[in-house]
Amino acid sequence: MSNPGRWTAFLWIVNLVCCTFGMAVNERTDETCPSLHVEDRRFSDSLDRPLAITGFDLTEKFLLRKGTVAEDRASFRLGSIPLIKPTELVFPNGLPSEYSFVTLYRLRRTTKKDRWFLWQIFDQTGGTQVSLVVDGAKRAVEFSFQGLQKNALRYTFKGRDLHALFDRQWHKLGVAVQSTVVSLYVDCKLAERRLTEDKADVKRSGRTLVATRVEDGRPVDIEVQQILIYCDPYMAEMENCCELQEAKWGANKTSDETPTPPVTGRLPLMLSLPAGPPPPLDGCPCPAEKPPSHCLHLSPYLPEVNTPIAQVCMQPPLEGYDFFR
Repeated sequence: MSNPGRWTAFLWIVNLVCCTFGMAVNERTDETCPSLHVEDRRFSDSLDRPLAITGFDLTEKFLLRKGTVAEDRASFRLGSIPLIKPTELVFPNGLPSEYSFVTLYRLRRTTKKDRWFLWQIFDQTGGTQVSLVVDGAKRAVEFSFQGLQKNALRYTFKGRDLHALFDRQWHKLGVAVQSTVVSLYVDCKLAERRLTEDKADVKRSGRTLVATRVEDGRPVDIEVQQILIYCDPYMAEMENCCELQEAKWGANKTSDETPTPPVTGRLPLMLSLPAGPPPPLDGCPCPAEKPPSHCLHLSPYLPEVNTPIAQVCMQPPLEGYDFFR
């Protein structure tokens, strides 16, 4: 190849690399979605999750929570004041066309049969741009949005897998929104998937609300741990449900049920079997809960009771008494 030919090929390659690099930079610096700091343990396989997670923490934006998502796992009791804000404050650069909506909540007795907006964005005229409705009477979930012709499109999910959402226990609800597909996840399992029409872009000129009754716009009496929107439609599928396991374990620890009778035999009488943490959920890499300082790690089985255990806990020591004398 002649020298001019070599220079032409070289310049073509350089130009291609520069253009490609420029496209990558533009994609990475897209400011539609801010960084979202979440724990790796939220995902079934942390190796498959994106290196940089972006999205919106609606729990922080509406409930003034600060810090990393899942920090202290505090729950919020809603229903006292309306939770509504200008959309441009919630999504300063707009809502992406594809995303995942994930929330962890439980109903109260007074709202078990209500029909309410878990999330809604409406325009200046009051028309719904996008919404997620929980219908207690029908035990269904509805996802609605505006089509390209500004027509209202509604997709109802009401399979048997959704019935658990209305039993007043903690549940995780996820919605994966793609260009022409909407998938619903209940407690980290795919419940239903629907084909949809194309969606219109969401305008920022209206308002956004959460936990509001459809009938009269009053706030809904529910408890919430998190409301997240990931700027990735695959994040809803990747989430695990370790929080549900922890919630059940915490409820067991604070319940008023009759305590387990003490273990007899060769073990001292002050040892007792606790209601240990439940086995891990399938595919859930939940780390084992750190045992209290007064717990002893023993062999997998106690022959006296033929019961598998991970640890045996002593009652808090009595002042001035030597248990091992």
